[in-house]
Amino acid sequence: MTQTVVNRLLLAALLTVCTVWLIIPFGMAILWSLVDPSEPWTPDKLLPPVMSFSRWQNMWENSSLKPALITSYTLATFAALLSMGLSMPTAFAFGRLSFPGKEFYKLVALMPLVVPSFVTAIFFTSILFNLGLYQWRFGAILFAHAIMFMPYGIRILTVSFEQVRQDHIDAARDLGAGPLSRFVVAYLPALKQGIFATLLIVFIQSIEEFAIAYIVGTPTLTTIPILLFAQMGQDFVRPNAAVLSLILVVPNVVFMLLLERLLRSANPSMASGKG
Repeated sequence: MTQTVVNRLLLAALLTVCTVWLIIPFGMAILWSLVDPSEPWTPDKLLPPVMSFSRWQNMWENSSLKPALITSYTLATFAALLSMGLSMPTAFAFGRLSFPGKEFYKLVALMPLVVPSFVTAIFFTSILFNLGLYQWRFGAILFAHAIMFMPYGIRILTVSFEQVRQDHIDAARDLGAGPLSRFVVAYLPALKQGIFATLLIVFIQSIEEFAIAYIVGTPTLTTIPILLFAQMGQDFVRPNAAVLSLILVVPNVVFMLLLERLLRSANPSMASGKG
């Protein structure tokens, strides 16, 4: 058996395991979300005895799902835009400037990602209180999300800034282009993929963030993760939790597929806008 055949078999086995690993949780969540309230799904039955969309209808009509969706997606949109804007200067410094200790500072910029979310949430809550932002719940969570997820933007945009060709910047300057025009013609083509990727990944992270939204937002604001964890609390209703988990996860999976496609389409040879 050649090495090529072995590699193909291992790859096929890995893909099979990953597929099953994804299909089983999603399949179970779909089945649980379709369990009809009139007859429970007991362990002696392979499939739910009665399936309907009653749980979906009930969650839509008789819960805080509508305001939670509006709050979560509005918050995530503004958090993505703000985080991307705040990440840009640091990413420019890492990608275009030379200074002592740059690699060390790059590592430091990523360190917040290894801190547990609840630890970060507790410290952020204290900071927000000291800044006087705590009473503005939406603004406080927006500020916290933008700062928390800046490391993603810094890392992605740093790579994009590194792809900008200096000769194109010099050519634009020699032709009389001002700072804004140079940014549009020399920087933006290389940054476009990174900007979209940053917006998508921060958007997804903000949608899924629970700790700060819970500590700062409740009971005034409700997001989808807060609603999901409430359903998974003491009065655990598995079908309702399944509905909310699908509402939370499925759009994010779609966004992640878009992000993967976006990153695969990025071509460094096209970074200048020419190819």
